Amino acid sequence: MSEVQETTATEVEERHQASRTQKVGTVVSDKMEKTVVVSVDFVRRHPLYNKRITRTNKFFAHDENGVCKIGDTVRIEECAPISKRKRWIVREVLERAVQV
Repeated sequence: MSEVQETTATEVEERHQASRTQKVGTVVSDKMEKTVVVSVDFVRRHPLYNKRITRTNKFFAHDENGVCKIGDTVRIEECAPISKRKRWIVREVLERAVQV
């Protein structure tokens, strides 16, 4: 006799959220409404010379409340496509930029 394990909707959602990619980056533009541009740096080794190379990717992220400002360090999370180029959402602001 096999027992069927029942999973609740919250358990499925928790497993799904755990598998979403998260990145930490810096806000470089907040000129659009409900959208920020986040710059994420990553380091790779050159395959031949073994030199460490820093590369940068820019991601458009959804900022529902418009709380992010230029220079803020934020955590973004992958989500379903919101628009043509927006596939990330701002999860939290890790560090506020110093306003002058």
